[in-house]
This record gives sequence, C-alpha cells and structure tokens, in this order.
Amino acid sequence: MNTTTALFYLFAAILLFASFRVITARSTVHSALYLVLAFFNAAAIWLLLKAEFLAIALVLVYVGAVMVLFLFVVMMLDVDTDALRHGFWKHFPIAGFIGALIALEMALVLMGGFRLSDAPVPTAEAAKLGNTKLLGIEIYTKYLYPLQIAAVLLLVAIIAAIALTLRARKDSRYQDPSQQVKAKKADRLRIVSMKPEIDVPSAPAAAEPNAGGKA
Repeated sequence: MNTTTALFYLFAAILLFASFRVITARSTVHSALYLVLAFFNAAAIWLLLKAEFLAIALVLVYVGAVMVLFLFVVMMLDVDTDALRHGFWKHFPIAGFIGALIALEMALVLMGGFRLSDAPVPTAEAAKLGNTKLLGIEIYTKYLYPLQIAAVLLLVAIIAAIALTLRARKDSRYQDPSQQVKAKKADRLRIVSMKPEIDVPSAPAAAEPNAGGKA
C-alpha cells in the first residue's frame, strides 16, 4: 500500500463518519459543521484524483457560500428540534422502507458505472488544454441544459430560505422599506419656536428657632 492509497482510505473513512454524523447529530448547527468536514474530505479525495478544479470549487462554492447560507438560515429560523423529533419512531418503518427502495433503485441504475473498464487515453491536444478548460467546454456545451436547471434550483432554494427568515414573529423587529422610501425631511425634523425660560433662584428660607426659643 502506497501513500496515496493510505490517504484515500483515511479521507474516505473521515468522509463516511462525517456524513453519518450529519444525519444523526441532535443539533442542527453540529450537523452543518459535520457537513463542512465532509466537504473538505471530499475535496481532498478530488485532489488525490488530480482534479484540482473540482476540489477548489467544492471548497469555495459549498463550504464558502452554501454552508454559510445554511448556518445563517439555521441561526435565523431557530428550529425547534424536539418538536421535529416528535413521532420519529412512529413513522420510522415507512421511512426506512422508502429509503431502502430509493437506494435499491439508485443501485440498479448506477450499477453499470461501477464496472471497471480501461480509461480512455487523452490525446495530445486535450493534454495541452488542461483539466479546467476541458471541464468548462464539457459543461457549457454538452451539459448546458442541466447546468441551467441546477442554477434555477439553487436560485429557488435561496429565495425559499430568505422567505422562511422573513416570517412574522412576535419577538422579531423589522423595517418596512416602502415606508422608508416615502419618508420626507418634514416627517423626520420639525423646528419649533419656543420662548426662553429663565429660572429665578428662590430666596433663602429663614432659620427656624431652636427648642429654647433663641434664634
């Protein structure tokens, strides 16, 4: 076993552990942090496969942008996890059956992709272009339509996350942008003419007589 194989098994083991903790952690924030760990290990595996662009894109896009959005939404929503877990074991049998059925269907579809075959030998022209440029040509020519669908789905997810954070709550304070735009200077500042008032000092009180009748 060489160094590359050992690193692959190490990163793969950490990736599986982090993925398992994403769905088993009791705290939503901990789940998001475990997902960040899973993304980093997946990027390390991409680096071992000499796919530097995919590794950097995974770290910058998912860890740097998507996960920050996830954490922002989790913090803003303040999800009650105890209420979500209510009735978990009641619906677990049907949920487990549906999950097993989906896994079986995916295995039947993807079984052909796991069969090893001889990798195509890259041509001299393709080797000169580089990994990143070849990937860009494939995405924006052959897979342009799926790319646009993925972009629309991400846009809908962002809008849905913003809409969830803007729900009306009793303890939340927010401003109405339309009222801010309609504001005028006369509504913000009013000059009032007032007469000056001078406090006149009062006269000192006379000394009270003592108990003996002397001043």
